[in-house]
Amino acid sequence: MHSRSPASRTGRPRSATADAAILAATRAALVELGWSKLTLGDVATRAGVAKTTLYRRWAGKNELVVDAVAELFDELELPDSGSLAADIEGVVLRFATILARPEARSGLMAVVAEATRDDALRERIRESVVDRQKRLVLEGRSRAQARGELPTEPDPATASRTADLIFDMVAGAVVHRTLVSGQPVDEEWVRGFTLVLLRGLTGQAAHTASG
Repeated sequence: MHSRSPASRTGRPRSATADAAILAATRAALVELGWSKLTLGDVATRAGVAKTTLYRRWAGKNELVVDAVAELFDELELPDSGSLAADIEGVVLRFATILARPEARSGLMAVVAEATRDDALRERIRESVVDRQKRLVLEGRSRAQARGELPTEPDPATASRTADLIFDMVAGAVVHRTLVSGQPVDEEWVRGFTLVLLRGLTGQAAHTASG
């Protein structure tokens, strides 16, 4: 489980059991009530904890929802399918499946909207969701390089920029398809998307080799 950073408060030691119950209760409330009707009081009741327990851990509803949704994405694993194309197709399908869950859909859309006027919330989303899931890109690229499907990038700054770009392309396309367009992310779409992505990656590899 990846660490998360709720509001920093002094007091009693954190309870992993209480945290898990609170985050699970938050997701249940998102499914049943949606973001707009979710309250910390309702979450506390569902989790069987005092409302003050939530306030010791999270600054408010938005931060709590970010962490509850982030925990869903921590379930993502990159399949080792033997090729870069198959790995991409597998993780994109799993990503889309999580995004289609009502708690992920309503929670993520709400906090992203709120973050347009809240820089601290935007940073929390970046740290809790985006930065943590870039591990999948790094893992997939490392495997592909070990197989000889992609060249190594000796310059750390260039390698970091490439990883950011790959993540933005994958996440941006799937989020738009699932949450904005409302179209299915099925196997046919994923195959087409992977083909376009790989053309870009192999084109970049050829450019790097000739540069």
